[in-house]
Amino acid sequence: MDEESTAEQAQRYFQKGYEAQTNGDLDAAIEYYSRSIEIMPTAEAHTFRGWAWSFKGEYETAIVECKRAIEVDPTFGNPYNDIGAYLIELGRHEEAIPWFGKAMTAKRYEPRHYPHFNLSRVYVKQGKIQEAIGEIKAALTLEPGYVLARKELHRLLGMLN
Repeated sequence: MDEESTAEQAQRYFQKGYEAQTNGDLDAAIEYYSRSIEIMPTAEAHTFRGWAWSFKGEYETAIVECKRAIEVDPTFGNPYNDIGAYLIELGRHEEAIPWFGKAMTAKRYEPRHYPHFNLSRVYVKQGKIQEAIGEIKAALTLEPGYVLARKELHRLLGMLN
């Protein structure tokens, strides 16, 4: 029987972390992600450990994790969007804007509609409703079934009347 590879071990701990996080056990999730990172650091493990920290309200720690993820793999888009979202939670709206731009252009990023939606949140806070509507429309172009964005678009359009 072959020994489990380093990558497989790291992935196994990552998966356990994800399962723990899904079940609401954030401390176990952080521990499993940490074990995964000790074996083989990945952008995903750092990003998800940051996500777990954010669920505990530890946004500064979450941002540090996302910056570590970017160091490991600058092409992975999730940590850029997540940093922006955490900065919004911290009330640092202007500081969040460039992070969403980086997420939008990252080579390896699937939910490309999220940074547009999050950028719209910043624009709403800044009173830039037209710009917010533009970002919501961009999000809906990328993901037409994004219900939350559709609801927000109707809300924002209502504000213009």
